[in-house]
Amino acid sequence: MTPEFIIDLGREAVMTALIVAGPLLLSGLVVGLIVSILQATTQIQEATLSFVPKILAVMLAALLTAPWMITVLSDFAARLLGNLASAIS
Repeated sequence: MTPEFIIDLGREAVMTALIVAGPLLLSGLVVGLIVSILQATTQIQEATLSFVPKILAVMLAALLTAPWMITVLSDFAARLLGNLASAIS
């Protein structure tokens, strides 16, 4: 197991995690921005008002992208386990 292999494996793991988490984080960001603009224009400064729409948006995004996320993660796991024999020797 060479240092280059470990670095490449770590890079691929981080990129996979970012790709999988991207839609969830982006939906929370967009809804949070919309709610913040709405709060600023209406001058309603209720702290709990921003949490519920964000939670709902992230849950909806998770439900819609779950099959894709499972495919990406299972492909990564298959590549990882496929290269396990070469990593050990």
